[in-house]
Amino acid sequence: MSSGLRSFPLARWTQETGSAGAWDFLREGLAQERSGCMVEAVQWYNAAIDAAERDTQPAILAESLRRLGIVHHQRHEPVLAQELCQRSQEIASKLGDTILAAEALNALAGFEFEGGQIESARQKFRGALELGKGSAELCGRAEQNLGILANVQGSMTEALAHYQRSLLAFASIGDRRGCAIAYHNLGMVSADLERWDEADEYYQLSFDIAQEIGDLHLEGLNLLNTAEVYLGRRQYDQARQNAENALGIFDQLGCILDKADSYKVIGQSYRELGQYPLAESRLRSAIELAVQTGSLLSEAEASRELALLYVAIGCKEAALELLSAASRLFYRLGARVDLADVALRINQLEESLA
Repeated sequence: MSSGLRSFPLARWTQETGSAGAWDFLREGLAQERSGCMVEAVQWYNAAIDAAERDTQPAILAESLRRLGIVHHQRHEPVLAQELCQRSQEIASKLGDTILAAEALNALAGFEFEGGQIESARQKFRGALELGKGSAELCGRAEQNLGILANVQGSMTEALAHYQRSLLAFASIGDRRGCAIAYHNLGMVSADLERWDEADEYYQLSFDIAQEIGDLHLEGLNLLNTAEVYLGRRQYDQARQNAENALGIFDQLGCILDKADSYKVIGQSYRELGQYPLAESRLRSAIELAVQTGSLLSEAEASRELALLYVAIGCKEAALELLSAASRLFYRLGARVDLADVALRINQLEESLA
């Protein structure tokens, strides 16, 4: 989930009396984050927090805390990320700012989703949507996240509806970044339905906007997901090249979870090309990084792909163990389509071992 992809309503912060210092720090932090300079972004967000606390600017304080929390989440510092976003929500609620409170709730829901707390995440996403109904930008992101959740659980019609509402919300306020994220998510649904040309078109629309606005992380996500399209078309060398380019971006940004997903696609490409040792190495790296970040979905997907490699080289018992682990993870996520796929593969393996 692209919990770190955020639009930014600049005008509201200039309304706080005497907020120039804290606001300038916050704006610089955002610029550094978008350009991929995460260490610098952390420094500027901390400066904004200090200034906002000193000058009693609660709205800027809540915004800065949340943004800092999201950066720490991307850097795999989950405890600190959650603490910062919870503090942001508390300050916003006390202030009576429903939009800021909804922003923090949306971020916390994203953390829970990646950790497999599906129903709690769903409730928080819906709560954020209700709280933030006065903001088209926030509604667009809450709809986006509900769409991702529905997509993972195999509810494609529901996912499409959420993503389309997300796109409409962002388009209504001319939010280019929001539209780019919506196109990216529509591409994911199309790819899951194996509509490769449609998926490719959505990813290209998203990638073009990401380049236009200088969003390096979103560029990487589109490169990575286009690699999945190449896999679907059996263009394995191109898939590997795209995924490696994405990996370079995520390594620069320090996005460990996205690196895990990149290694997964690189491993799949090597497996299909018959380069099994390279495939095993990349897929094991994907699993290790997914475990490190606590992402159940990434761990499950990488485990399944490594199992398929072991089937291909005749290591059926190792494959069965990995598929069983993936099944448990998909069950926790309520990923019905993936669960059915893994169950079928387990049955086939068990029959061949009998």
